[in-house]
Amino acid sequence: MNNQRYKSTGKKSLFDKQFSSEKLEEIGNPLAMISKVIDFEMFRSLLESKLLNSNKKNNAGAKPYDVVLMFKILILQRYYGLGDKQVEYQILDRTSFKNFLGLDTADKIPDEKTVWAFRENLTKTGLTEDLFIQFKNFLETKALILNEGQMIDASFTVAPRQRNTREENEKIKNGEGDDLWNDKPHKKRHKDIDARWTKKNNEKFYGYKNHAKVDSKSKFINTFVVTSASVHDSQATEDLLTEKDKGQELYADSAYTGKNQEKTIAKYEMVNKVHEKGYRDNPLTDDQKKNNTEKSKTRARVEHVFGFMEQSMNGLKLKSVGIIRATSIIGLINLTYNLFRYEQVMRLNLISIK
Repeated sequence: MNNQRYKSTGKKSLFDKQFSSEKLEEIGNPLAMISKVIDFEMFRSLLESKLLNSNKKNNAGAKPYDVVLMFKILILQRYYGLGDKQVEYQILDRTSFKNFLGLDTADKIPDEKTVWAFRENLTKTGLTEDLFIQFKNFLETKALILNEGQMIDASFTVAPRQRNTREENEKIKNGEGDDLWNDKPHKKRHKDIDARWTKKNNEKFYGYKNHAKVDSKSKFINTFVVTSASVHDSQATEDLLTEKDKGQELYADSAYTGKNQEKTIAKYEMVNKVHEKGYRDNPLTDDQKKNNTEKSKTRARVEHVFGFMEQSMNGLKLKSVGIIRATSIIGLINLTYNLFRYEQVMRLNLISIK
């Protein structure tokens, strides 16, 4: 290269890393922004109490990676839609990832097997739901779960498609999947007997559903339930509502209409703001259409939640097998959404923080 013809890219200095971080932040680095407002150390006590071996008598053997570091790697995976091998590569390659994790260039990083093992431990201990609840409690102390109204909806989470025979699929559909492949344990570990096919608007989906209850004012996820994709949206209503919802307005689309849903809403003494549904022999009146339009102004806000997951978090997809792992990963997705929603609320001063 002719050095006199082209602009010099400069020489290395002691302040290169600082300059690089400042430039990333200036352009718009979501990881730097979230690090400013969330102290991930809040999760340390819970992580260590559930994951570290308190019965260990000495320090012999390999030491584990820091639990907060590993937890933040799982957040990176969920926000950017990365697999275990991909996140290992990106941590090595990207300055913003290293800065978020508090790592220097020469530091050792967890490999893909270590990331997988940590996530498995979270799943086996049921820790994902505990972490979700802990951050929800944090939001409540900040008066960000306003409890002036709730919205419920569900979104598909796509799982890896299975290649089974018709007979195997029939057994799985009938709830007899656990009887299959017992003579081939390795094969069985890779078979999902919980995911289901369903159809919506002439489009087929295979996997699970993320049923969520969302605060209508702040748009934070309050509660979630995971089912197979074939479960109707309305069937999760009972599991989403709690005694805390008493007296609040409940917004949902017309999929949540019906006598059973009306009884559930009445049971929790909520104000029914579910969209009314018209039928061929009983179409909606003009007043009902007007009421639905008014309800939509609030109900549509729940679409923003799933829209953020689809667009900013690279979609709702799983690479795992079984509803237990699916529930854990979807829980991490919902927690990641709440973390980044909190950053947005703080940065834009959307709600008065106590």
